[in-house]
Amino acid sequence: MNRTLSLSLLLTTVLLGTACARASEEAVSSPATATATASAVAVMAEATIDPELPLAIVHKTASCGCCGVWADHLKAAGFPVEIRDTDDMHPVKQRLGVPAGKASCHTAEIGGYVVEGHIPASDIKRLLKERPTARGLVLPGMPAGSPGMEMPDGYVQPYTVELVRTDGSTEPFAQHGQGG
Repeated sequence: MNRTLSLSLLLTTVLLGTACARASEEAVSSPATATATASAVAVMAEATIDPELPLAIVHKTASCGCCGVWADHLKAAGFPVEIRDTDDMHPVKQRLGVPAGKASCHTAEIGGYVVEGHIPASDIKRLLKERPTARGLVLPGMPAGSPGMEMPDGYVQPYTVELVRTDGSTEPFAQHGQGG
């Protein structure tokens, strides 16, 4: 990997980690978020593991609250989840082939695929059912209203989950959000 690409991945990881930690700190003080968190906890109490679904290994920084909420989203959808906290996400993203400019705050390994960012469990289940020849799925950034980034008013920013082909190229896989 060339130096520019490596620096780009590192900078993206640092910026997203900072934004994620800041969002987590702000969320703690919000009453609406506390209600949403309580609702998520109630859903988790009812969640059961689907034995047909593979283990989701979620790599994240320990300080990231939204990553934990996304992992809870996977559990609620039936995925068994293993959390691996790390101080440096760059080597994980590099090892799994996350394309430059497509990073988010957490990276998962699910069923032989990389899953980067706040991707809905329904998209992951579709990926696992269709089994395309690909590295996996990416959702760059942290779109408002995506799993783990839910908004108190229910707003979902339009976003596109992308399929990463084996050569690193991407193409639209799923559209979400108002107008999406």
